[in-house]
Amino acid sequence: MTVIKINKNSKGDGFKDFVYWLQEDLNSVNKLVLDNLTNTSSLISELSNHIINSGGKRIRPLLTLAIAKLCGYSGSRHIILASVIEYIHTATLLHDDVVDNSKKRRGKKTANFLWGNKSSILVGDFLLSKAFRILISDGSLKCIEIISRASEKISFGEVKQLMSVRKLETSESEYLEIIKCKTAELFSAACQLSSEISEISTDIKNSLKDFGIHLGVCFQIIDDTLDYFSEEKVFGKEIGNDFNEGKMTLPLILLYKRSNDKEKQLLKYLVNKEKLNRNDFSHVIEKMKKYNVKNDCLDKAKHFSVMAKDSLGLLPKSEGKVKIINLIDSLLSRKK
Repeated sequence: MTVIKINKNSKGDGFKDFVYWLQEDLNSVNKLVLDNLTNTSSLISELSNHIINSGGKRIRPLLTLAIAKLCGYSGSRHIILASVIEYIHTATLLHDDVVDNSKKRRGKKTANFLWGNKSSILVGDFLLSKAFRILISDGSLKCIEIISRASEKISFGEVKQLMSVRKLETSESEYLEIIKCKTAELFSAACQLSSEISEISTDIKNSLKDFGIHLGVCFQIIDDTLDYFSEEKVFGKEIGNDFNEGKMTLPLILLYKRSNDKEKQLLKYLVNKEKLNRNDFSHVIEKMKKYNVKNDCLDKAKHFSVMAKDSLGLLPKSEGKVKIINLIDSLLSRKK
């Protein structure tokens, strides 16, 4: 498995400093994830390793590790629970790429493109099953409840997103509900697992639950904005993919809302067009610049980043808290 290695000179980069702080625990998670895939079929092992090794940030399992440190947890269960989060996230990526018919993720060919949709779906199901088996072995009914609820919300969010495809009248509040479910719930679960095994108050547990939600929403808004305003070689995914698929993310929702009648008619035509060309996408970007869409999306993400920081208010000042706050700022300004 690919290991994220950060050297001591990473100071000043919020994300790299965050990973360096957690490197030892992260290495343990990576080893556990790999060990649990041994003695499986070659298809499961190869396909799982392909997506796990594709260069992701590991932000969700890292949050599980970080919250354990923040709460003063001294055992080893957080390593096991972080591996559960990684399996669930990997499974959702496999399923998402099939639904979206994606051909590239993080600069590499997707598993469904290489092995086919059936294989991706079945291996995704296997990873979900593996996650719940590990949870049962851990023995905490509360942790099982946290992950069960998150899994249900993720599926609900994906269905809601599917129902909103090419519906330009989708509201900002509907969009926020979708990303809260499909992205932020797993961020929140990653935090809740470690808070649950730590000796902290119910109020702090609830604050960390909210922290995960706000950070997840911020993360997804940035991701959706980068899909229109990044460079593919930097972003690692096909730029404009959301528009090609008719996904109603915040940039398109804001553009449609601000467009005049003539522009709205053209957007309706483009969104339903069978095959888009580069000029079509360039036209959309031009109109987004006209209506200041990028800056307003970034402002919305910043709003949720502030809420995430505020959610940490009950926790005393510490090195870990500073590193998590710096992580928030790093994720807010990311380019990929």
